This record gives sequence, C-alpha cells and structure tokens, in this order.
Amino acid sequence: MTTLSPAAARRVFLTLSTTRWLPVGFVVGIFTLIARERGLTVQQITLYVTAQGIMVFLLELPTSGLADALGRRPLLIVAGVVNIAAGVAYLVAHSFWQFALAAGLMGVYRALDSGPLEAWYVDTVHEREPGADVHRAMSAQGVLVGIGLGGGALVSGALVAWHPFAGSSALLLPVQVFVALCVVHLVATLVLLRETPHTDSRLRSRVVDSVRETPVVVRDGLRLVTRNRVLAGLVLVELFWVIGMTAYETLMPLRLSDLLGSATTAGAWMGPAAAGGWALFSVGSWLGGRAADRFGMVRAAVLGRLLNGLGVVAMGLALGPAALVGAYLVTYSLHGTASPAYAGLLHREASATNRATILSLGSLVMQAGGAVAVPLLGVLAAHTSIPTAMVVAGAVSTIGFVCFLPAWRRERTRPQPAVVEDVATA
Repeated sequence: MTTLSPAAARRVFLTLSTTRWLPVGFVVGIFTLIARERGLTVQQITLYVTAQGIMVFLLELPTSGLADALGRRPLLIVAGVVNIAAGVAYLVAHSFWQFALAAGLMGVYRALDSGPLEAWYVDTVHEREPGADVHRAMSAQGVLVGIGLGGGALVSGALVAWHPFAGSSALLLPVQVFVALCVVHLVATLVLLRETPHTDSRLRSRVVDSVRETPVVVRDGLRLVTRNRVLAGLVLVELFWVIGMTAYETLMPLRLSDLLGSATTAGAWMGPAAAGGWALFSVGSWLGGRAADRFGMVRAAVLGRLLNGLGVVAMGLALGPAALVGAYLVTYSLHGTASPAYAGLLHREASATNRATILSLGSLVMQAGGAVAVPLLGVLAAHTSIPTAMVVAGAVSTIGFVCFLPAWRRERTRPQPAVVEDVATA
C-alpha cells in the first residue's frame, strides 16, 4: 500500500479529513435554502434531494470495488473533480431539474469519496499492526471534522449576514467559497496521499483489470453481508439513522425559515447554529471514543444512536427558533458520540481486500434509504406539518438500536485487541 508509518498515515488521514469537510460547513442548509429562495416547494426540495441518493445507490458498490481493486488515490482524485462540478451546478441551478442534476453530481461524488480515504488509513496501520482497532483515530477525525464544519458554518453565516454583493443573493457567496475550498482539498489529496503504484505501468491495462476485478470484490462484499449477521446488522443501522438525519439536514433549515419568515434570515441563523452543532459534534466524538474504551463499542454506539433519535423528536416539538436551534445542538452532539464506535465495529468485520466495499455498503443503505425516506417525509410535511414529519423521523430512527444486537452478543465474548493510536499520538 504505502511506505508511511502509522503516525505519518494518521497525520495525512486527519489533514485530508479536515480539508474534505471544511468546505461542507459553508453550505450546511444553504443548498436547501437557495432552492426555496428560487421558488421550489418543500415537496420539490425533498424530491430533488433523492437524485443524490439514487446516484449513490447505483454507484456506491462499483466505485468502492474499483477502489479496492485499482487503488484509493485515483478514486479520491476523481471524486474531488466531481465535487467541484457539483458545487458549480448548485450555483447556477434555478429549476427543479437543474437542482436534481446538481444533487445527482453530488451523489456521484459521495459514491466515489465514500470509504477510500478511511480504507487507505486503516490498511496502512494494519501493515504494521495487523488487526489493531482504529476507533481512536476515528474519534480524532470526528473532532477535527466537527471543528472544520463548525468553523466553516460560522463563517458562512457571517458571509450571509454581511452580504457584500448586493446584486446577488446573500446565500450564494458561501457556495462560491465552498467551490474554492474543494479545489484546495483536491490539491492537498494530490500532494499528500501516497500509495504504492501498481506494477503494470500501462494505465489502460490497470483500469481494464480493475474493472474486471470490481464485480468480484462487490460480489464478495455482498456475500459477506449475507453470511455475517453482525455486519448485516451494522449495515441496516444506517437505514434507520438516515431517517433521523433527514430531519436535521433537510427539514431543519426549512422549519427555521418558517419560524423566521425568511430564507436569507434562516441562512444567517444556520451558520452559528451549524457551527455550534459541529463544535458539540467534536465534543461528542471525543466522548464517544472514551465511552467505547470504557463501556465497549456496541454500548457506546447504541446509546449515541438512541439519544440522537430522541433529539430529533425534541426538534420537532420545538415551538420557537431558539428552542429549535437548542434541540439541534444537542442532537448533533449525540450524532458525534455514536460515530467512532460504529466505525470501529465496521472495521472489525472488514479486511484489506474488501474494506472500502464494506464501508460503502453502509453508505449505500443510508443513501438508498434516504432516497425513499426524504420524499415520503416531504409528503408527510406537506399534508401535516414539518414538525410532525420531524417527530416521526426521530421516533423511527430510535428503532435502529435492535440492529446492534448481533454485534453486542459477539462483543461479550471477544478478547480486547491492541490499540495503536496511543503510540501514534505519543
């Protein structure tokens, strides 16, 4: 794979995780608010968002299989280019179909980006420390991602409130910054991420061979899920989690817009709100790593996911903008608490030959579930109210805890493995 030490690989992993997620902070809730400002209804917004999930569903496993067969670095480079194109598409979109195209491009990006960086890091560590758990690196990643997203969101809100270009919407400047930072991430990936090149020097031959291997890798990944009850349960968790996530990613900005009476005002509020949410996500991620050490990864993951769903219910019950933002902050902190333990559980079930594929299986289920859940919640919101849809989403999300039962049974009898991150950070 590489010649990097675990400590050096960890630095690259955390740096690229930060540059990857910092731009996202600038557009938290902004794409949704731009669509509403340009005349789309709640149902149209929740429907066009499904284009992203559909593209991920179609491409997630083939692209992750290609990453396992061809290499992580090429996929991440292509992903960076597509991400830039998606940001530009959102800037110029005005109709439902143009927003659907932008969402579809973002789905292609998510499919390409899902798994390769994390798989690259874990496999690099396992070259030196086979089988070592990596949840502490995932916890550190969550802290930095939260800081990056929160910082980006805070600046984004300030840019919307500042509105220096009176001739255009105040919501557009954060998207322009998003595109610029995506270019920075692409350059960082090209410079920092190292991967041992294949012995075949002919690019065309490498691609052809990798495409031929991809169906085999995908087939083996699917076969592993059908034969591994623990992995099947972990993958299914995403189906329930994405329903709750829809409430605080898609419905929350719309609800805030209703309470404040303006999409632009909501955009200015979303910056500080998202910044606070991701700051608390960082705290939750740090606590989640420690909770996994103390109580076990399964218990930490279950507790985080249950409380996260209840937080979504509280968001739906909030009667004013301040209460809504407060519930949003708590919900995001709990989102961070579950993530390190959940990622660690997935890595226990994967190997170097299928790690990117296994990681992508969870993302595939999440995106496919979102493609179904988001428009249904949009219909529910249109026929009842956005708060009702949020309460239903949170309640359904909590049911996913039962999917952790096979992992819990296994953890009770599993010996404790070594954790190498303490050495890496010493």
